[in-house]
Amino acid sequence: MKILGVDPGLTRCGIGVIEAGAARHVDYVDVAVVRSTADMAPHRRLEIIADGIDEMMGKHSPDVVAVERMFAEDNVRSIISTAQVAGVAMLAASRAHLPLALYSPSAVKAAVTGDGRAEKRAVQLMVQRILRLKELPKPPDAADALALAITHAWRGETIDRQGTAQSAQHGGSAMPSEGAGMTAAQKAWAQAERTSRMSGIVAQQMSANARSTRKR
Repeated sequence: MKILGVDPGLTRCGIGVIEAGAARHVDYVDVAVVRSTADMAPHRRLEIIADGIDEMMGKHSPDVVAVERMFAEDNVRSIISTAQVAGVAMLAASRAHLPLALYSPSAVKAAVTGDGRAEKRAVQLMVQRILRLKELPKPPDAADALALAITHAWRGETIDRQGTAQSAQHGGSAMPSEGAGMTAAQKAWAQAERTSRMSGIVAQQMSANARSTRKR
């Protein structure tokens, strides 16, 4: 199974492709970083990224697309532009009739490093080790895209094109449970995913409470 991972970013969008086999075995296929500059019109920047994703899809014919799931953060401007690129990637998956998987940053970090708060350097090093690369994948956007694909290879849950909006928002799968057969990294991923989802629920509740207070 070929998996295409997309690390969304307006200035740099990482696109990585791996091939997954049995027993958690994964092989490197390709990686690219599509770039655009701040002096370009926003819709032109999105077009460049869309073209880059389509090019990688046409080149490698992936079976599934994995995209980083957006989450609330302080830098509103950054999250809006990143969400726009994530939307471009999701649309590309739908138009190619491919299933979609969404993973939070903490879930990806936990899956490949065992630590949901790992630094980018740690993710790069583990991606290099997992895929048996001679060099460190650079820039970090490239490593993050490959890490997304690896995460899906080890998790393997998707949203089909008829998936509900609610399931898509929460990653398209039930909250994972920790079992005796899980590795340490998988347990860390499960905990990170639960924490991420609970944080999203709390943020939504706080936002609703704030709106209710303003109406009063």
